Amino acid sequence: MANGGKRIVIAGAGSIGCYAGGCLALAGRKVILLARPRVEAALRQGGLRISDLEGRDRGLEPQALAVTTEPAAALPQAGVILVTVKSGATREMAALIAAHAPPDAVVVSLQNGIDNADRLRAGVGGRPVLAGMVPFNVVQSADGELPLRVHRASDGKVMIEDSDAGLISLIGVEGFRVEVHADMKAVLWGKLLMNLNNALVALSGLPLASELADRRWRLILARQIDEALQAMKASGIEPARIAGLRPALLPIVLRLPDWLFRLLARRMLAIDPEARSSMWDDLQRGRPTEIGDLQGAVLRLAQEAGTPAPTVRRIIALVREAEAAGRGSPGFGADQVAAPEARRV
Repeated sequence: MANGGKRIVIAGAGSIGCYAGGCLALAGRKVILLARPRVEAALRQGGLRISDLEGRDRGLEPQALAVTTEPAAALPQAGVILVTVKSGATREMAALIAAHAPPDAVVVSLQNGIDNADRLRAGVGGRPVLAGMVPFNVVQSADGELPLRVHRASDGKVMIEDSDAGLISLIGVEGFRVEVHADMKAVLWGKLLMNLNNALVALSGLPLASELADRRWRLILARQIDEALQAMKASGIEPARIAGLRPALLPIVLRLPDWLFRLLARRMLAIDPEARSSMWDDLQRGRPTEIGDLQGAVLRLAQEAGTPAPTVRRIIALVREAEAAGRGSPGFGADQVAAPEARRV
């Protein structure tokens, strides 16, 4: 691609951003990490450790990393910008890209939610924007641990909109596989269905594998997916397959007894035992969550379509309460999260 000689800027070097940037740097790509001060300080002091579910465990010394907190220092050098900020910071990042990035820089949204690529397109001043989807979970080490470690705790290929082969070969590297998908809208809605579980991990405080192994929590996830699918059907949206299953089958599989679920959903349970969700991490760190772009997207669609979404609405309210309390995960049990009328199911 024409921009191949320029740098890849990771716009939002948190867990996903550091993992992507670390894999790219290890593969010899020219990478700049645009990070928060806490992450910048950790990387400058101790470097970066990148590990994954397949057993890779690799490191980058501080001197091997280009990291800054200043958009005006990073973005003018960009040939490709991988946007990995949380959804709430998308418009702000778009404005920074418009102000500082070269006019031919290619912008790729690797964010949760449905609308971030559109938000970027509206604000980056005509630069090309591609929607993308990261299917896997990345866990970041605790504050103060050096080197800062990011661990990919589940599997899957990153998907992006149709692009030239040069971009795929540039950003698709060992540990960070990338492929093109022709219908990213379907992919993003399909990913959203499983991302509805992020809030349950955040509210419970349980590791993802433990939470999914418990049918009481899966029943709540199944009810959310039912509500989402009903709203999507009424709106003419067909989500893509996730975890190898047709979306319509997800609620059925989630409702199976634990022993049968473990037997039939091995791919869904192929998760590192330490994995949690980014929403849990946000609560623990006192940051705003993406609830408005996950469950909130379903609720908005349901309201437009005139379909019911009581479970989704309740989860939003509980996460908002936890955000306001500022004490991390509330550590709820499934019975505390389930709506009163659903607790007998």
